[in-house]
Amino acid sequence: MVSAAFKEAQSLFTPVSVYSLLACAAQFVVGYILAQIWGRKCSGTDRWLLVWLFYHAIVHITLNNNVHPLALGSPRNILRYCSDSYPVHVGKEYGKADERWLHSDPTIVSLELLMVVLDGILALVLVYAIVKDKHYSLLVCLFSGTLSQVTFCPDWLAGSPNLKSDHWLYLWIYLVFFNGVWVVVPGQLLWQSWLSLKRLHLSYQAPKKQKYTFCMYIIGISTPTTQKGQATQKL
Repeated sequence: MVSAAFKEAQSLFTPVSVYSLLACAAQFVVGYILAQIWGRKCSGTDRWLLVWLFYHAIVHITLNNNVHPLALGSPRNILRYCSDSYPVHVGKEYGKADERWLHSDPTIVSLELLMVVLDGILALVLVYAIVKDKHYSLLVCLFSGTLSQVTFCPDWLAGSPNLKSDHWLYLWIYLVFFNGVWVVVPGQLLWQSWLSLKRLHLSYQAPKKQKYTFCMYIIGISTPTTQKGQATQKL
């Protein structure tokens, strides 16, 4: 039984899977270092946000940018036979969990190219916005989460014929963890941006109310609060 478990683990953790996971960890470390360098004057929360943005840009620009263009206009199953480069090996490894990555699936290719062109560049723009304290930094919440959901929705509706969940590595690490990060983190950023917009709205409304009350005082009109107090005193 121990031998069978060892053989199963050996079949799962191939050299490609090991250095792919190590590469993901290294990309996070690089993102963390860049965030500490560029975000020296930022708050702790903003520095962690920069970590995410750098990691997000590195993943999409270095991996997705090299894997999916290979499938454009190419025959089916091209990733099984084409280049021996590192991104292609990563694509083949992830294809063990999602077979759509092993051929030119139009949904995957179109969405991932959009994430490379839009998300990768936008992430770097938002790094600049946060470091320079620009107003458009609130846009940080508007990307990735929706695209990550759309990536899987077509396959879910078809009964998940391409998603493999027979091994914990493919299900919990490749599918749930690595894709869940791109849903949970943007969702949290969406919530934080909502709170920031709410605070901005309240700060904008407060001066208008104060100005209105002051004008009413100048011309001798009581505020509703004052009128209520006067009525209470009469009683």
